[in-house]
Amino acid sequence: MSNNEIIFVPLNKLEIDPLNVRKTYSEKSIEEFAASIAAKGILQNLLVRKAKGNGRYYVSAGGRRLRAALLLVEQGNLAADHSVPVKVISKEEAQELSLAENIMREAMNPADQFEAFRDLVDAGQPVADIAAKFGTSESIVKKRLALGRVAPELREIFRQEGMNLDQLAAFTITDDHEEQKRVWEALPSYSRHANSIKHALAGEDVKASDKRLRFLGGLDAYEAAGGAVKRDLFDDHSGGYATDIALLEKLVAEKLVGEVETVKAEGWKWVEIVPEVDWQALSEYSRCYPHSEDLTEEQAEELERLEARYHELELCDQSEETDAELQDVGDKITALELITERETFAPEDLEIAGAIVSLHGNGTVRVDRGLVKPGDLCPENSGEDRASAENSVEETSAGAPVLKHSATLLEDLTAQKTAAVRLELANNPDVALAAVVHGFLLRLVYTDYTAPQYSALEVTITSTGLEGSMKQPDQCATLEDLENLAEQFGSHIPGNPADLWDWCIDQHKSNLLQLLAWAASRSLNAVEGKFPRPNAAAHANQIGAAVGIDMREYFKPTADNYFSHLQRTSIQAAVAEACGEDFADGIKDMKKAEGAAFAQKALKDMDWLPEPIRCGMPTHEQQTDDDMGNVETLPVAAE
Repeated sequence: MSNNEIIFVPLNKLEIDPLNVRKTYSEKSIEEFAASIAAKGILQNLLVRKAKGNGRYYVSAGGRRLRAALLLVEQGNLAADHSVPVKVISKEEAQELSLAENIMREAMNPADQFEAFRDLVDAGQPVADIAAKFGTSESIVKKRLALGRVAPELREIFRQEGMNLDQLAAFTITDDHEEQKRVWEALPSYSRHANSIKHALAGEDVKASDKRLRFLGGLDAYEAAGGAVKRDLFDDHSGGYATDIALLEKLVAEKLVGEVETVKAEGWKWVEIVPEVDWQALSEYSRCYPHSEDLTEEQAEELERLEARYHELELCDQSEETDAELQDVGDKITALELITERETFAPEDLEIAGAIVSLHGNGTVRVDRGLVKPGDLCPENSGEDRASAENSVEETSAGAPVLKHSATLLEDLTAQKTAAVRLELANNPDVALAAVVHGFLLRLVYTDYTAPQYSALEVTITSTGLEGSMKQPDQCATLEDLENLAEQFGSHIPGNPADLWDWCIDQHKSNLLQLLAWAASRSLNAVEGKFPRPNAAAHANQIGAAVGIDMREYFKPTADNYFSHLQRTSIQAAVAEACGEDFADGIKDMKKAEGAAFAQKALKDMDWLPEPIRCGMPTHEQQTDDDMGNVETLPVAAE
């Protein structure tokens, strides 16, 4: 038999040569090759050597082709005795040739792929059929066809390895062959990387990821306004470039007008739009900061006198005169306390300071207030922290009384809610995992520094104590349960932190998930204190609803823990909300202590809870059978 002789051998007489240097094959690669063989057959002969057994051979080179053909046999698309072309070599040649073939094998040149795909498209074949025939994706076919935009001279340079594929693809953002060749020749050899080529061809064009385009709503919004666009098929994320810079700036300026006017209305000395703002630029300014207003000496004395009078009236016998005076005194106390609750810039700050309006990198509006230019003087901020009002006061009208809560009571209720949600979250690892991932994504995906404010979890695992926010922490059983839970987990964790990693890596997933849930619950914070976080509070309610918490199991309003901290009219409003206005009408003739005791008794068997301690769940009366029945569930993925 001649060394160059090609013979045909059935597939069932072939097996992989143990001497073949290639041992690992990609399943996807085999499947793609099988599709190619099914369409075109085996076009290149296999290199084989004789094996033991009559007519059997080892495949020394061509193992991927053999595996692909055997896959077709397994699928029933090829006969087991289908004959394939082989060339017989000696055992001595087998390993050397196998090594040479695998080292020298390389993928088809993309420029050659372009020409092959182009000919098939010109012949009327759809892109999907071409992709299937060559065992590749439609995206790859389209990208190779896009190389047709590149000048033939540049494609030849690529064939001669004078540039790489990224460089060649960079030229596809324009169809101007003369401009392409000019840019290639003009760029120095050390600067001919893909980004330089794109930048040179784009000129002053703006990429779709630019913050100005993101501010407008994307490249499509700009294009809808009449802007011209260059598309980049090789960039799967940005999509192209805006070419009409004047129109782009005009659209951005028009959209920023409303933001600037709003800031100007605040009374600043100056407001400027700055295209780029960084920390170094801001460090050139001095700053004024907002502060709480202080009462004047006369106002402070008046507040002290009013509070003393209010307590005197509470001890007096009930009458129309005392009730009227009590309401009047309470309104005056509220007006004075509101002064200390406002945090604003002082008038003298507004006279010398200004604000810069710019765009964040993600295209959202950024406003830096209280900036003082060099040469201006920023007066020192003064004032002490405001004192929280103990009693709630409502703005009354001719209608029904309005339930309001003082700052300290609001903090107390939301602290107890936080404790309860923490406990429930600690026992629900699935929800805790989702909450933690949510918090992490807010910090990793979004460039806006305010994004983390949308999570109630302090995912840096900062745990805020709740006792200081509660009026009677010793009466909150949930705190004791949380402490017991901490001791339970702590007893299993190694005492030496150096041993913690090895301990964690040995734990079952269920144990780690439970620890994650406990850690997440420790960081949850829905307390509404001096600096409320409304978005975080809303998220805490969402978590509470997700874990199925029922706050009625954790808090029951009584005279001691709730009603005694309200004004009499607020007590009446609370009872009216739970039992109806007619039932609560009698409270207006009671003293505050009597009203609190009456409310406790009236609501003893009710499901009513004050709004701050609710967790986004309907009360018993609001929840109907239909509500419980209309629950949409997600499909379960097959394992």
